[in-house]
Amino acid sequence: MAVAALLLVPTAAAAQSAEGEVGPPIGSPAPAATLEDLDGHPVQLLDYVKKGEPALIEFWATWCENCKALQPQMDRIEKTYGKRLNVVGVAVAVAQTLRRVKRHVARHDPGYPYLWDGNGSAVRAYNAPTTSVVVIVGADGKVAYTGVGPKQDLVGAVKKVLAAD
Repeated sequence: MAVAALLLVPTAAAAQSAEGEVGPPIGSPAPAATLEDLDGHPVQLLDYVKKGEPALIEFWATWCENCKALQPQMDRIEKTYGKRLNVVGVAVAVAQTLRRVKRHVARHDPGYPYLWDGNGSAVRAYNAPTTSVVVIVGADGKVAYTGVGPKQDLVGAVKKVLAAD
């Protein structure tokens, strides 16, 4: 399984990583990647990261404790800023199945789409070596924020990006 070699289980060090240490370089264009929606249809991640609209992308797994710690912020962002910001979860294909992701999303409807990165194309394109990696793309289509772990101030990062756009 090639993807497993690319994506590591979150470690204490990764949980403490600072902003900007993962993901594409700040100021670079948001990378393209082909994934699947939860019905198995191919989709382009950039279709969810539309130019002219900021976007927040979280690399996520059902088993990820760091992702669970970020969920209250993700819920707040969707509720407060969802009309001004596209939020998308990218479910990685490490230690989980598409079926498990579908069940989780059905039980915990977040209000934003989840995509399945079954072949790891988004993981590679976005330099997401672990889960709980978050990338925020500005309305100009360029990476404005990257971070990893449960201590990220995602609400603050979103406010900055929206203020700049």
